[in-house]
Amino acid sequence: AIVRLWENAWAEFVPFLSFDVEVRRVICTTNAIESVNARIRKGVRSRGHFPNEQAALKCVYMAIMSLDPTGAGRKRWTTRWKAALNAFEIAFDGRLSAGRR
Repeated sequence: AIVRLWENAWAEFVPFLSFDVEVRRVICTTNAIESVNARIRKGVRSRGHFPNEQAALKCVYMAIMSLDPTGAGRKRWTTRWKAALNAFEIAFDGRLSAGRR
């Protein structure tokens, strides 16, 4: 069953291997994203109904801010993603920096 799964997905998997190691590591790392989504869902679920959109946005903001209350996570994030962002910049020929202008 596993061999058949690999054979069926091989055409989609091979292009993934052409990316740099840094890019592959970022693509495969979804735990951080899932953690943020879980924290937001937990915050929204615990409060239930919101009187307006601003109250809902405030709840989401507070949930996200509680992930890194000291602000030290930004340095870790920058260090962890710097190599991947450089690899994306090379692989996609300046499309990332074009969006920041």
